[in-house]
Amino acid sequence: MDEVFGEENFFSLITVRKTGGLGSAGLTGISDFVVWYAKSIDSVKYRNLLQHKVNMGTASQYSYALLSSGETISASKLTTAQSDAKIFQPTAVHTMFAGVQSCLYPTFQANGKTFRLPVNRQWSTTLPNMMRVGKAGRLYTGGSTPRFIRFLDDHPVTELNNLWTDVMGAQDVIYVVQTNPRIVQRCLLMTTDPGDLVLDPTCGSGTTAYVAEQWGRRWVTIDTSRVALALARARIMGARYPYYLLSDSLGGQKKEAELTRTATSGTPTYGRIRQGFVYERVPHITLKSIANNAEIDVIWEKFQETLEPLRARLNAAMGTHWEEWEVPRDADESWPQPAIDAHKQWWEQRIARQKEIDASIAAKADYEFLYDKPFDDKKIVRVAGPFTVESLSPHRTPGVGEDGELIDGIHDARGVHHDGRYEFGDTVLKHLEYAGVQQAHKEDKIDFTSLAPYPGEAICAEGRYTEGVDDEAEERRAGIFIGPEFGTVSRADLVEAAREAAEAAFDVLISCAFSYDAQASDLAKLGRVAILKARMNADLHMADDLKNTGKGNLFVVFGEPDFDVLDADDDELQVKINGVDVFHPQTGEVRSDGPEGIACWFIDTNYNEESFFVRHAYFLGANDPYKSLKTTLKAEINADAWETLHSDTSRPFPKPETGRIAVKVINHLGDEVMKVFRV
Repeated sequence: MDEVFGEENFFSLITVRKTGGLGSAGLTGISDFVVWYAKSIDSVKYRNLLQHKVNMGTASQYSYALLSSGETISASKLTTAQSDAKIFQPTAVHTMFAGVQSCLYPTFQANGKTFRLPVNRQWSTTLPNMMRVGKAGRLYTGGSTPRFIRFLDDHPVTELNNLWTDVMGAQDVIYVVQTNPRIVQRCLLMTTDPGDLVLDPTCGSGTTAYVAEQWGRRWVTIDTSRVALALARARIMGARYPYYLLSDSLGGQKKEAELTRTATSGTPTYGRIRQGFVYERVPHITLKSIANNAEIDVIWEKFQETLEPLRARLNAAMGTHWEEWEVPRDADESWPQPAIDAHKQWWEQRIARQKEIDASIAAKADYEFLYDKPFDDKKIVRVAGPFTVESLSPHRTPGVGEDGELIDGIHDARGVHHDGRYEFGDTVLKHLEYAGVQQAHKEDKIDFTSLAPYPGEAICAEGRYTEGVDDEAEERRAGIFIGPEFGTVSRADLVEAAREAAEAAFDVLISCAFSYDAQASDLAKLGRVAILKARMNADLHMADDLKNTGKGNLFVVFGEPDFDVLDADDDELQVKINGVDVFHPQTGEVRSDGPEGIACWFIDTNYNEESFFVRHAYFLGANDPYKSLKTTLKAEINADAWETLHSDTSRPFPKPETGRIAVKVINHLGDEVMKVFRV
């Protein structure tokens, strides 16, 4: 990693404890590691994550408790009946001598005691500010030196460090190497903001995409396994997420005003996720923030106008000279009634003063965001936004030695290695001969009676199969075109092969490839020669290992979508799906299969000829997809809303700015085909 990013861009090494290690003769490993590098250490994005001190076990330093009566006891002696007690830690109010003259006053008084400055020390703040801390009730004077009362609630969190011991074990495991979502969540929240793009080049069960979708991040994930992609797609589409309040929304503005005790912002809102969420926050109250809060003096003076006369009445009734810190919390039954009344009123005002001072301290203090705790709207259940699954052409990188020499044979577009060790075309033809070509229906399968090499430029084999049944059966000739092992078939490739098939009087051209570009998908016929585009299963890359796996659907033809573009009101358009055009080898006809053969279909209403974006999605099929959707989401689905999705006719949409729309259809076998239509 140092060679890739540079050792100067190393950021952190995170140790993650796991549930256990595999058996070994040596020391058992119970940890994994997250290695964190930045592209540039000077511009790294880092969002500090915070955890509650109680959960992290660091609250043990807060060993005192302040009861509602004003009494201080050990926190270990608290009972359940004293739930209103406030846990605190007494900390020093003097520091090492630093030459700050305003903090060198020799003594100060608090609660009737005089405290002297220790040798070679200075007070933490000036004398007026220290007196203000005392007015706020934040000085602990029970010992020989004064101490600042730091409540656990003043800053109830601590920073997350690089030792994670609380994320052991994956949850709802559906994949062999599935990562605990909490690990991915922490990494994502520490390094990104809502709207940022997250890349995971090893998809697996889709944990990264799942977590990114939950937290409002855009994502791209990649995998070579069809199983992994299928699991990830089902996991994301079947998940339910909380709906977090956006800062750029009316609800978010109201919540922000409530939290900050300010007026609601009148700024127009647009629902932009890049503005972030409304997060929970925790105060960060310090000695400095209290000492500099001049509002405490105002509150103190206001209440003194009421408290001092009440204390004078109490002393007169009791014949005492109690100072404020000497007034007992509870009155004795033997006291005269005027003393009891004055005592009650005095404590009511005393408590009210403390509450107002505490509120001022909280409002004036700094606070920190809890990036893992945004506020959510409990009335809204969110599902995944639209995403697309793109099939890119496979690629291969030749192996090289330490001196740059090739140690792996290079192949041409047809898969012929220059060293003669292997030819991809031979593998395809071998499996094509016994597997045949499967179409949408099992009965519509092309089984070859013979398959022999053919010396053509584009066509490499001649296949013969029987068309029709019984006495009407006729033998047909098919030209076989094989696309590259690591590449995509273009329209020009198909046109060249179809022309060669026509010149050689083939009845049909069967193209076998891993992927086709969008323009090639439109080409179904050239002259009299029908073109069947068979998609090869990625398992063919396994070559000889396939002999133990059975035939499967190694070559599948899924026909062209049959749809009509209709005019709608307000100069808009609609798409009506009629089915899929399927070639039937028994009759040699191309006819439309009905909508019942379609599992789902999607529309990109503004196709840019590069990527297909799902802007409309509809679900058909005969197996009650409404019930399946309710089962997957574990929730009741609005029947009227579902009817807008369970349709063979789309909702109206504006005419595309690009001049093109694209329709993608998926059958019940999971095969898909796309057709582009110019508007």
